[in-house]
Amino acid sequence: MLQNNAQLKSLIDKLWQNFWEGGIANPLTAIEQITYLIFMKRLDDLEAKRERDAEFTGETYTSRFTGKFQIPGSSESFDKNELRWSVFKHKPADEMLMHVQMKVFPFLKTIGDNVPSLSGRVGEGLFTKHMANAVFIMPKASLLVSAINIVEDIFKEIERDAAEGGHAFQDIQGDVYEMLLSEIATAGKNGQFRTPRHIIKLMAELVAPQLGQRMIDPSSGTGGFILGYFQYILTDLVRKTNPQLLEKDEDGFERATISSILTQEVKSILEKSMVGYDIDTTMVRLGLMNLMMHGIDNPQIDYKDTLSKSYTEDSQYDITMANPPFTGNIDKGDINEGLKLPTTKTELLFVERIFNMLKMGGTAAVIVPSGVIQNSGKAFEALRQLIIDKAELKAVIALPSGVFKPYAGVSTAILIFTKGGETNHVWFYDMQADGYSLDDKRNKIAQSDLPDIVQRYKARDAQKDTDRKQKFFMVPKKEIVENNYDLNLSIYKEETYEEVVYENPNVIFGKLETIEATIQSSLAELKELM
Repeated sequence: MLQNNAQLKSLIDKLWQNFWEGGIANPLTAIEQITYLIFMKRLDDLEAKRERDAEFTGETYTSRFTGKFQIPGSSESFDKNELRWSVFKHKPADEMLMHVQMKVFPFLKTIGDNVPSLSGRVGEGLFTKHMANAVFIMPKASLLVSAINIVEDIFKEIERDAAEGGHAFQDIQGDVYEMLLSEIATAGKNGQFRTPRHIIKLMAELVAPQLGQRMIDPSSGTGGFILGYFQYILTDLVRKTNPQLLEKDEDGFERATISSILTQEVKSILEKSMVGYDIDTTMVRLGLMNLMMHGIDNPQIDYKDTLSKSYTEDSQYDITMANPPFTGNIDKGDINEGLKLPTTKTELLFVERIFNMLKMGGTAAVIVPSGVIQNSGKAFEALRQLIIDKAELKAVIALPSGVFKPYAGVSTAILIFTKGGETNHVWFYDMQADGYSLDDKRNKIAQSDLPDIVQRYKARDAQKDTDRKQKFFMVPKKEIVENNYDLNLSIYKEETYEEVVYENPNVIFGKLETIEATIQSSLAELKELM
């Protein structure tokens, strides 16, 4: 996979550096522009493949690059073949820049409604809808030329890796796009950041969704949790049908080549099962393209404020995985009537929204800041009471404060609960290592609690998990209620203290005198030499 391909990493770093030096310093803007170029390239490659396949089989195929294209709102039209990556990449720099800005990009924005999607199916309009206000920004022709050359090299490396490593092209391309998105965290700002991929994989393992279960992320961002759901289900299908194809990834989780199991029937079920909403139009576009780059033809990510009065999809989903915004408030007049907590804090309202989204028996895994699990305010306690009294709160997993570095150092926890269940005991786990250093660099390290968390969670037992000196233990509901529904792990964990035995002071003084005598002897020898 990508993590083991130094050449791909180098090319992606070079691409980012070129955009930075070319005057596009905002990481969200850069990722959008890079995405458009990758999309143009992939579109032409797949179209060429379909044309070759049709020629080989003798079937009739009408290329999307056949005929004339008329720019919306203009009387000007031109040959669509001129819009192909393989054609315009040979134009002189200045001419190419104008051509891509004025012709290719307007065409790209219209492909979702009336032609097949990237793998041949008719789009459902969300892509075109959210591309309507997109802008192709390229300050100078030289940046476009260098970016096109690097994208060409990236695709060549993907093809080489696919041929030599036995990986599916689609899987590697998806990994490449994931790495591009990760730069939002390392380079980026604007309060936008992704949940670390290994934390998403952990949450998917704990929730263990099944094919056909409807999943939603009410603050979907770049679509990471939807992708985690998608990849878990495909890996689980391989586990059930062909387990020898599984291999451990860099985080210790089983993974399979997703293209091997992604039949048209499975794809159709999944596309209808995965939904995401976000209130940032840029993130919606990035989320759509992220899923499309991973082989999801018709991703269902849309612009919507799930806390507002306009949201009407309660009790419709089997699975929710999310990392809602930690800070912020919403205008009281805009809050959905179904949200009853006495607060305007988004970190509380999102958890209540997630509870309301679930069907009875539906399960959620949600990341919350430490305040949600321990603050004593009325709304905080009311939320905890909701997920303990009206759901089965299965687990509270405390995360190290460095998990979200370099862009946030807050303490957080994962809550796992099933709506309508009954809470008898809550399983706590004190995660101390997630496989990466807990500083701003977040380098890969050997220590990781992730596999242990999955194993211990699946084997949790209220009769056996009673030793509160360990990382994991069970706490009865009665005790939590007596503590005002406080879910702070440190309240229930028993700290172990090791007795420190000090030497007798006379022994210590004797050692110091010996050291001092040695120093004086050495100084005397040094004086004699001088």
